[in-house]
Amino acid sequence: MSGYFLYHSIGTFPGKAERMAAALAEFSGTWAAEDDGQWPAALAARQRFIDAWSSLIDAPQNTLTTAENVTSALYSLIGALPSERLKGKRLLIAADCFPSLHFLLAGLAERFDFTLDTVPLRPGESWVRDEDFIARWQDDVGLALLTFVTSTASHRCDVARLAAHGRKMGTIVGVDITQGAGVAPFSVVETPVDFVVSTSLKWLCGTSGAGILQVTPDLLATCRPELRGWFSQPNPFSWDLDSFAYADNARRFDHGTPAILASVASLPGLEWVADTGVEAMRAQNASMIGRIIGCALDNGWAVRSPLDPDKRGGSVMLTLPQGVDPAKTVSTLRSERLYCDARGATLRLSPGMVTSGDAVDALLARLQDVIGARQRRAS
Repeated sequence: MSGYFLYHSIGTFPGKAERMAAALAEFSGTWAAEDDGQWPAALAARQRFIDAWSSLIDAPQNTLTTAENVTSALYSLIGALPSERLKGKRLLIAADCFPSLHFLLAGLAERFDFTLDTVPLRPGESWVRDEDFIARWQDDVGLALLTFVTSTASHRCDVARLAAHGRKMGTIVGVDITQGAGVAPFSVVETPVDFVVSTSLKWLCGTSGAGILQVTPDLLATCRPELRGWFSQPNPFSWDLDSFAYADNARRFDHGTPAILASVASLPGLEWVADTGVEAMRAQNASMIGRIIGCALDNGWAVRSPLDPDKRGGSVMLTLPQGVDPAKTVSTLRSERLYCDARGATLRLSPGMVTSGDAVDALLARLQDVIGARQRRAS
């Protein structure tokens, strides 16, 4: 029995340790060889990672590159835009975004002369409604950053609807797909946006450090990244200090010597997802989530996630009743090899392909004990 409910944190798949170890061992052998083959092999490995990501989201060739994480990817994009795209305008974001991105933008607002406008949650609600985001979105919004699936409620926004509104407003539209990629289908062909940021850490079963930035060709052509270096050039080995030029593709967002290990370690996960299929992963996940939600509703537990599966990612969040200690609950579950986490009073549960049906039964039985005891005392 695998009681792993932590795909919103770190994703995994059968045989992950062995496949990662093999990939890293092969890389180590190449990197340690006493010849001149290290960099050709390393850059080829990085390109395989880029190609796997491009295939996953249907990105046009040469529009995607690597980044350390979503925060650095967004910083690189913001610093590359023509000044008139943001100056004197609003940058729109939802209050249930990934906090790291909000921290970054709040710090950049004065420097780039934009106003950070955060769309709030309605009182008592767990996610920002799409209609509230649109109501706040007029033609003075220079850039809007969408969250495909939130990490606090697993709310899945309607990217197509929001992006269509953005095009009418003349806004640059970006989307953070971190919590959805791999468990919810996403395609830049079917839902065109101007840029995408993500990491490979969650449902794609990769490692930290394996982020990506994808930029549509039209926007990419106007970008002049301030974070630049020798790999930003068409020929990285051009060391003429007076003739720097940007590459004509996503490599203009590269800068210094690229990191390779995170791409090597994450590629097995990306390949496993491609072989398994996002739809198969979503079907298995949805079945387990349905059982958890059904039990929660039967027992009167507060569900913080959308009940409609088309408006939900791969996680379900439950609000623990007052008097139920979140840390103690997580610890109790851990002692029975049921792994999840909590943010405040919110219990976050994300079953994936290694999670067994027996573990779902055990989780629900234990939650009925813990929460039910509190409910009985309260009554």
